[in-house]
Amino acid sequence: MIVFLFKTQLLTLYHGWLLTMCYILVITIANIANLASTATAITIQRDWIVVVAGEDRSKLADMNATIRRIDQLTNILAPMAVGQIMTFGSPMIGCGFISGWNLMSMCVEYLLLWKVYQKTPTLALKSAKVEESELKQLNVKKESDVKPTEGVQLIVEKDVTGFEPQQEKEVSCAARIAEPFITFRDGWVAYYNQPVFLAGMGLAFLYMTVLGFDCITTGYAYTQGLSGSVLSLLMGASAVTGIMGTVAFTWLRRKCGLVRTGLISGVAQFACLVLCAISVFMPGSPLDLTVSPFADISARLFESEPLPTIASPEDKPEMVFATGMPILLNGSTTPANSDPEMSPEPVPLISVSLLFAGVIAARVGLWSFDLTVTQLLQENVVESERGIINGVQNSMNYLLDLLHFIMVILAPNPEAFGLLVLISVSFVAMGHIMYFRFAQKSLGRQLFVCCTPDPKAVSDSSPPGNTSTV
Repeated sequence: MIVFLFKTQLLTLYHGWLLTMCYILVITIANIANLASTATAITIQRDWIVVVAGEDRSKLADMNATIRRIDQLTNILAPMAVGQIMTFGSPMIGCGFISGWNLMSMCVEYLLLWKVYQKTPTLALKSAKVEESELKQLNVKKESDVKPTEGVQLIVEKDVTGFEPQQEKEVSCAARIAEPFITFRDGWVAYYNQPVFLAGMGLAFLYMTVLGFDCITTGYAYTQGLSGSVLSLLMGASAVTGIMGTVAFTWLRRKCGLVRTGLISGVAQFACLVLCAISVFMPGSPLDLTVSPFADISARLFESEPLPTIASPEDKPEMVFATGMPILLNGSTTPANSDPEMSPEPVPLISVSLLFAGVIAARVGLWSFDLTVTQLLQENVVESERGIINGVQNSMNYLLDLLHFIMVILAPNPEAFGLLVLISVSFVAMGHIMYFRFAQKSLGRQLFVCCTPDPKAVSDSSPPGNTSTV
């Protein structure tokens, strides 16, 4: 907010370098805040909630669904509130509102967390045990080396106490530097050895997609002529279907069991995304296989001629639907007194309509599947590894999300967006195939026997500390 307020003065100092440094500082602080927010979300949504719910799995499912509904509602209300403030006020007022709201929310959030911590004694009792067990499981090799010295300590305690400072000094600087990397490696190994590994990987693969209401899809929508008001309505509809997904999750879990709920949700999501794949080949799609997806990058690197882009409404006549659909386009309506011979040609909205219809409808299956995998991780990961495994799961999600941005950077032109849609649908299909393999291992022949509770554990060969069933 201060940077925006004094932007003009900062731009004149040190040839604008001071303003650049301020931007770097703001971005760095935002990244740290995002990291802290992720850690808080893992702690509360993946660990605390399991302790609060206790052994009641139905209560755990309801609490997970309630948290996700709150997220969806904030996704609806927050953009609407900030957008109205910035529209009728100014960007400065909007920044002030966001800053004040975050500060106030932080105080309320920590107050509520403190109340939950006080009312749940098990949260306070488990911390020391979890820390010890995590250290034991992440440093098995180290402990195997230390155990003989512990036996010696029981026999000759006085001699060993004299050498304890020397043992601490023996740890080299290289070992201290390598310790975080060893912990990182051990975390991934522990994640791979989990019985729900395939389910977690299936969820991560769903992040490798452009079929969501992010900046990429909205940018493509603008190139197709959709207005901001229509996009806001579509985003609202997407949040509503997301809430419907949380309701469907609780109902399906009671009727068919947790594992089958994920399978049904995956089939529903993929069936809806088939509409997106079909939209690539429908009239109005800008897909052009003669245009190389990498031509734009080569044009910028080698200073060649720019790529031909989709014609703007001023350069290319537009088509209209006979049903009055042109009101969805920016400036696509035809004046009543215009010459019929000079009137714009109709541009069908079939492609973009099928695309967003599939994206919106798929949110039901997506959020139901997400809640399923979340509860599988909560129920089938031992308490001492819960934070580590969920941290690795979030890392996998962010990694696949990063890959989808790299994919867009390599093919940024609208003509290649159809290819990105097909690649996204393929990754979603691979993710659900992984989950199907997990479900098949878990339930065997009873996988397709619906409307019955899951009779089998996730893994009969799991360690004794991981005895919870699905």
